[in-house]
Amino acid sequence: MPSAVRLRRKGTHRLIPSRYPPTGILDRIADPADLETVFELEGWTNDRISVEVGLLHSIPREEWVVGRAMASVVMAAYCHPHPAGARFNGSDRGAWYAAVSIDTAHAEAAYHRGAELAEIGVLETRLEMREYLADFDTVFHDVRAAGRAYAKLHDPADYSASQALASDLLRAGSNGIAYRSVRHPGGECLACFRPRLVRNARVGAHFEYRFEGTAKPTIRRLRGRAAL
Repeated sequence: MPSAVRLRRKGTHRLIPSRYPPTGILDRIADPADLETVFELEGWTNDRISVEVGLLHSIPREEWVVGRAMASVVMAAYCHPHPAGARFNGSDRGAWYAAVSIDTAHAEAAYHRGAELAEIGVLETRLEMREYLADFDTVFHDVRAAGRAYAKLHDPADYSASQALASDLLRAGSNGIAYRSVRHPGGECLACFRPRLVRNARVGAHFEYRFEGTAKPTIRRLRGRAAL
């Protein structure tokens, strides 16, 4: 079992496509009980609500983040996991992934966006990415040490070992994992398992990823985008 360490990180970086809005129904609902009322009134057949809340009911209600700025953004990370999962989560529940530096965040995001585009055979496109900043002051399990002990958790392509560990840690009550960036040597990342531990989430900058025939984009910071 990895050791636990208290980490204080301000302004960690998360990059996602800007087609996903920064506000939603969870920002405006003051209490989880009110959200249940909305579900009853609108019905689960309402496509907008169904798409927005995703796998919300797979998250214990006491962990929901509602009634505050960026609540929908935070919960989306947990309620809309990739069908294959990610490094430290499966398909049944997501996590909030963030990098300590913006360079690491770009390396991670560019790799995954490029891999998705290569898979569908589209490498001539532009994506606008929105940066989210968030603060952490909590205990994480630490697998950042180099060496064979944690090598399988940092496999570039095989997430089986890291997902298995994450599942065990989540069941044991872990807050999340601090780990080395696989896409940016020397970089550090966090995978936070608990929505309520993502503090002061806010919009940062916007960037354009321009793919021109390869899976590695040219990255440009966009002007005229004020942080919220």
